[in-house]
Amino acid sequence: MDHAEALPRDSHEIEEAPASDVPEPRYREIKRSIIGLVRSGKLKPGDRVASEAEIVEQFGVSRMTANRALRELTGAGFLTRRAGAGTFVADPKPIGHMIEIRNIADEVRARGHSYRARVLRNEAIKADAAHAALLDVRVGTRLFHSLIVHHEADFPLQLEDRLVLASMAPGYGDMDFRLQTPNEYLTRIAPIARVEHRVTAEMPDPGVRAVLGMQADDPVLVMHRRTWSGKRLVSHAMLTHPASRYALTATFEVKLD
Repeated sequence: MDHAEALPRDSHEIEEAPASDVPEPRYREIKRSIIGLVRSGKLKPGDRVASEAEIVEQFGVSRMTANRALRELTGAGFLTRRAGAGTFVADPKPIGHMIEIRNIADEVRARGHSYRARVLRNEAIKADAAHAALLDVRVGTRLFHSLIVHHEADFPLQLEDRLVLASMAPGYGDMDFRLQTPNEYLTRIAPIARVEHRVTAEMPDPGVRAVLGMQADDPVLVMHRRTWSGKRLVSHAMLTHPASRYALTATFEVKLD
């Protein structure tokens, strides 16, 4: 799948604008400003961020407002506070599991962070030659194609680009994947019998880089995952993560005779 073609034209809009004309609360404005500095590379993990007093002066807010912004970013794992030294950008590098099939929303929440999904696309398509090869079907077979950005603590963590065989998951195109992940839905209606994983390190195209808030020279880790239900190949997912913010691990037991 070609991310550059798959991403909508507005994929560069990483931070959504407020939904109405109501002024954004000042503490959220401060949070967005700090997150923006990190995403732009002006602040990196380990860098000190402005103190409460500096924020008060810069934004013209109360100390309580400045404290709330820093406290919420710290609670979400985006920042870390060091006694007597100040507040610093945390190193957000969560661990993903290669062998187990885990729901990303559960992983994020298990780390004590907030989770949200941004659905860029979920539509029915007819398989072209490339899609047909990925799912072992004939050209023209009806599929669903979804494109979802998964966020941890307001930070884009994973771009999920998934193809699903429509005959095995006929309701997929009607699902609101802001409320449950594709993993949750597919596990329920097409229990997994077999999984194939392949991981590559790549340089992302501009569309992926924009959606994940990455710098031009940052690589990504891409997990290609195919899942079967019974003997039928049901789904192919390309899961893209910023390499600087994500690690993959595998743990298993060896049984000795």
